Amino acid sequence: MHLPNCVLMSVLLMISHGLLVHGPFGPLVAPLGSSVVLPCYVDEFLPMKDLEVEWRRTDSETLVHLYQDGKSRPEAQQQDYHDRAHFFTDQIQHGNFSLHLDNLRAEDEGRYTCTVYSQQDSGKTVITLKSADRLLVSGSDEPISVFVGEDITLNCSVDSHITPEHIEEVSWKKTDEDEDILVLLYQNNETLPDSSDERYRDRVEFFTDEIPKGNFSLRLKNVRTEDKGVYLCEVFAGGLSANATAVLEQLGEGQAKRSSIYYLENTQKLLERVNRLVGF
Repeated sequence: MHLPNCVLMSVLLMISHGLLVHGPFGPLVAPLGSSVVLPCYVDEFLPMKDLEVEWRRTDSETLVHLYQDGKSRPEAQQQDYHDRAHFFTDQIQHGNFSLHLDNLRAEDEGRYTCTVYSQQDSGKTVITLKSADRLLVSGSDEPISVFVGEDITLNCSVDSHITPEHIEEVSWKKTDEDEDILVLLYQNNETLPDSSDERYRDRVEFFTDEIPKGNFSLRLKNVRTEDKGVYLCEVFAGGLSANATAVLEQLGEGQAKRSSIYYLENTQKLLERVNRLVGF
């Protein structure tokens, strides 16, 4: 006689606890520029009717993505996540509401809430996302010595966790007191030699085969006296920037010119000796 009351109490108890929404056991860590999956799923079957899933930043309530009325709603996303945050649409019917986030940026770090609404019930899980490390750029530790007329390499390497397709820009500049002179520019996955200042045009280049390895060292050909100074390699990736410097010291005339002067001086001395011998 009291069985219906027990059943009703059990049902109410289940509703009061809400949906059990699962997420990861600890923080997610991923390198800048990479893709990462933020897990969010339920074990029980949920009817698709009235199903709604919200992904938001916990700190700012920014809407990262929304599933509503049987489809994802990219038009509702905050602009920073447009074309970067996606559902696994074919998995939603199986209770998988995980979020795929592309091209991880430094500002993506933080806490995310996945909230699932199903008819009269709801539940949520919170995920903490961290980037593995910062953008690291290394260059030459010591000043580089070179003679006029020689070729020289100025080193600049980007930490290997950043893939070239996620590097937005690399610029080499000569930093003078009055102005920064653009030496060479890499942008949108290509080198732009026409961007170089006319003083460096046709004298500078990247090692193209080394770019996939994160090597953006600069080859400077036929060094001139006015090339002496400080050079800055600046890298932009994943909303971050970092730089490295190279100091170029010019020591004097190049080997070819010094050899020519040596030859002329010795030729002159030889002629003077011959003249003395023949009585001139």
